[in-house]
Amino acid sequence: MMIQRPFYPEGAPCHVYLLHPPGGVAGGDTLKLDAVCGHGAHALLTTPAATKVYRTLGLPSQQSQLLTVDNGGVLEWLPQETLLFQGADAHLSTAVRLHGDARFIGWDIFALGRPGHGDQFARGHCDQRFNIWRDGVPVMSDRAAFDADSPLRMAPWGFRGAGVVASLYATPVPEDGVSEVRRVLPGPPAAGVTQLGDVLVCRILARTVREAWPSLAVAWQTIRPLILDRPACTPRIWAT
Repeated sequence: MMIQRPFYPEGAPCHVYLLHPPGGVAGGDTLKLDAVCGHGAHALLTTPAATKVYRTLGLPSQQSQLLTVDNGGVLEWLPQETLLFQGADAHLSTAVRLHGDARFIGWDIFALGRPGHGDQFARGHCDQRFNIWRDGVPVMSDRAAFDADSPLRMAPWGFRGAGVVASLYATPVPEDGVSEVRRVLPGPPAAGVTQLGDVLVCRILARTVREAWPSLAVAWQTIRPLILDRPACTPRIWAT
């Protein structure tokens, strides 16, 4: 992983773009990120493009992120999607470790196949995990594990045929945070907002990333002022 120079489009919080020069993860590859946001610091981390997980003939591909936020720190983790090619065997893991009154807003987007190219992800596997701890205590654990031919993909109680699953997590949950995000979410696609302990979770199911993006963006734009007391400032890389 490489880091471009930090940008300061809104003053103090820096926006950092994380680059993966190869552009993708092949079978047997392991992509790791370990980021620490120190006391009183505020950073927004994003990526300039999707992370591609290519098909494998044997060994799985692994992508893991460890995000640590010290007391008084603020971290926004807003990468673009992870795109799973047909035949991929992906193990995706994000661990967030918060300390004291640290604040966090982050999301996780994974897309199955490339419908525009005729890739419907008819073959492959994905194991996805997103866990949040505060002061060593687990406060949220999220996991999805499935195969391409799993009934979960088409079932009305599962993905409903959606090819994109996007989840936004925010903590601590502000007063009226859940109701405000529910109020502004456009439709379609299918979306839901709930509170798990002190973590707000917004889940979006869509056919494509382009369809999911407006709902995901408006959820972030709504919750950010409530948690961070500052309006949303969209990273300019998203417009390129």
